[in-house]
Amino acid sequence: MKPFWVYILRCSDNSYYTGHTDNLDHRIAQHNAGYIAGCYTASRLPVTLAFSQPCATRAEALSAERQIKGWSRKKKEAMMRGDWVEVSRLARSSSPPR
Repeated sequence: MKPFWVYILRCSDNSYYTGHTDNLDHRIAQHNAGYIAGCYTASRLPVTLAFSQPCATRAEALSAERQIKGWSRKKKEAMMRGDWVEVSRLARSSSPPR
């Protein structure tokens, strides 16, 4: 069974782009070739892979992509470092007050 991936690219302007794919190497090459017209990365080349995580299904990869896209830069960077304590702390600090 072919895995799917959620990934984060670091753009040349040091911003991040999050996406999902079933062929990680091919997708990164597409981004760097400017093949994906109108994509956020097209004007921020070259890009490098900052993070990737395999997912069992496309739905799981898409769900992870959507979740990560809603995170702050600090929270994404904590996840990329594997600092789950900080990810959790940042999640609590960004929750709306009750």
